[in-house]
Amino acid sequence: MLIAQRPILTEEVVSEYRSRFIIEPLEPGFGYTLGNSLRRTLLSSIPGAAVTSARVEGALHEFTTLEGVKEDLTEIVLNLKNLVLSSEHDEPVALYIRKSGEGTITGADVVLSAGVEVHNPELHIATLNAKANVQIELTVERGRGYVTAIQNKQAGQEIGRIPIDSIYSPVLKVTYKVEATRVEQRTDFDRLVLDVETKRSMSPRDAMASAGKTLVELFGLARELNVDAEGIEIGPSLTDAALAADLALPIEDLDLTVRSYNCLKREGIHTVGELVSRSEADLLDIRNFGSKSIDEVKAKLVSMGLQLKDSPIGFDPTLSPGYHDNGDDFGDDEFYAVDPVDSVGSGAERESE
Repeated sequence: MLIAQRPILTEEVVSEYRSRFIIEPLEPGFGYTLGNSLRRTLLSSIPGAAVTSARVEGALHEFTTLEGVKEDLTEIVLNLKNLVLSSEHDEPVALYIRKSGEGTITGADVVLSAGVEVHNPELHIATLNAKANVQIELTVERGRGYVTAIQNKQAGQEIGRIPIDSIYSPVLKVTYKVEATRVEQRTDFDRLVLDVETKRSMSPRDAMASAGKTLVELFGLARELNVDAEGIEIGPSLTDAALAADLALPIEDLDLTVRSYNCLKREGIHTVGELVSRSEADLLDIRNFGSKSIDEVKAKLVSMGLQLKDSPIGFDPTLSPGYHDNGDDFGDDEFYAVDPVDSVGSGAERESE
């Protein structure tokens, strides 16, 4: 079965960390299939970093009261859980907070290691008075989803180390809806709209890409059972189809001057696709095909959004010699109008450069 049109994914940016992704058109029913799979993957399976444990100098357990600190240790632990972090390390990393005297402790007071970043430095962690002297060691790890403090507790861990619930997911919220959309005469195709909001450690675009990669890897397991099995075949995108049609055009449709056309045909170049596979140097090697002919060909290709192989972008045909500003482009004057038989037989010189 061939889908009439390849689904297109577009992103509507709502804010820096919130985007709306639209996928359409989808075969009837596939909106919910993709929407549910992407939502669950986004919320539970995107890798991230979080605090997994903390050790506070002078505290034996999380119910300890710290001198000179307004908050008790339980409240401080809850605040530490809200740190938004990113880490490039696969192994646990130790971070430190050291502060004394009157003031506040925020995310900006975390002393970072290389490859670790705090994305919400304004986060309030604790309030101190003049008697306070706080030293905290944090352990940061990478993971997925949500891991409880009980799961983070390690056998034989040192006294005073407090395990913390870890929220690894960089995605805050995902909602989706499926609407009807039209393809030609049919109105029962699906339009999937995914609203994705993330923490500051990852953009919605990167989160969607990560979810898509995860699902492709997992669904690929089923495909491996029989790589030749039949399924829905997705047709080319509109852009790909238009490009293929342009490349298949015969060079007659370029409406070139007689000289340029005859030289290309004599070289065995019959389609636009064969033409764009040649470089300027390749074409200049063709007898009687000079720089004016090159400029003419480049001008025609530019009008189609194409260019010669290895040709620099930004060619302006109006600056080329031989270009007519009266709407006729490159004129088919007597200089170009050379009979191909005569030019080959007489060894005519290449057009003047």
